[in-house]
Amino acid sequence: MSGPLVLGIETSCDETGVGIVRGTELLANVIASSMDEHARFGGVVPEIAARAHLEALESTLHAAVEKAGIALADLDAVAVTSGPGLSGALMVGVGAAKALAVALGKPFYAVNHLVGHVGADILHDPGAADRGELELPTIALLVSGGHTSLLLVRSLTDEVELLGETIDDAAGEAFDKVARLLGLPYPGGPQIDRAAADGDPTAIRFPRGLTLPKDLVAHRYDFSFSGLKTAVARHVERLRDAGEPVPVADVAASFREAVADVLTAKAIAACGDLGVPRVLLGGGVVANARVRTLAAERAEAAGVSLRIPPLSLCTDNGAMIAAIAAQRIMAGHGPSDLGIGADSTLPVTVVQA
Repeated sequence: MSGPLVLGIETSCDETGVGIVRGTELLANVIASSMDEHARFGGVVPEIAARAHLEALESTLHAAVEKAGIALADLDAVAVTSGPGLSGALMVGVGAAKALAVALGKPFYAVNHLVGHVGADILHDPGAADRGELELPTIALLVSGGHTSLLLVRSLTDEVELLGETIDDAAGEAFDKVARLLGLPYPGGPQIDRAAADGDPTAIRFPRGLTLPKDLVAHRYDFSFSGLKTAVARHVERLRDAGEPVPVADVAASFREAVADVLTAKAIAACGDLGVPRVLLGGGVVANARVRTLAAERAEAAGVSLRIPPLSLCTDNGAMIAAIAAQRIMAGHGPSDLGIGADSTLPVTVVQA
């Protein structure tokens, strides 16, 4: 397999990821998570995340290099997530990537985290069955603890358009908050998914944010989960105030159904509106069973092809960052300036800073 040998570093939130790719071939994807350190706070604490990256980065880097079976001197480039994300966490990765690039005399690429999630789909393990190339343009639905975005991707290297995003809570954030309301541990996504498996998704009709006709004029592709979260809180409070037991499984299933309904409906609607018969899912919330199932059902009904990267590449990882940098290199784009810093609000239209 030909292509540049690129090492990617990802430190936008609570996972320290280092990945190594050769073109579209995945050689290593090593992740050190600080999730357990945040669990007692019920969410990610930025200062703890930054410190955890500092402590984990060197060992994660060495583990990735060993797994890939390469030497650092073999690299053609070093890439890093420069944004969006938590400022302090991003700074750790950007600083490390710059130092590594300078020490090795290699070009430095600062990559957009959100575009990286799309790029994860093009990677494949050595010797693995070919999944087929990612056809473009594609609609991309990216759903995680910090981001819920709907994109039109014409090119992985320089043509990404933001169609819509959350105007308040991200979907993953809403999962965490509802899990806390139900007395379930952090992180909330997997806990809600497990509880919902025994529940009735039609038991409670929770609201679907920004789906009324009046909302679709200005917010056709935008998302809102704050009202849904509040509706769950009020429902649980009413039951507890009345001395009634909270049917955790039914609440979890009904909440999960509301989230999956809105996410998949808007993604498939964008495919129809824009004449793009394909959609890609990315981000940690894609691990949610109902989101994947409903997306598959609606895509098939609409005649839309659906792609979902391997779940190991859906969460934040360095390999996806390396993949985008490799694509940029092969397309003839030069490296980033070493003066570029972390940008917590980097727009998705900026593929490379």
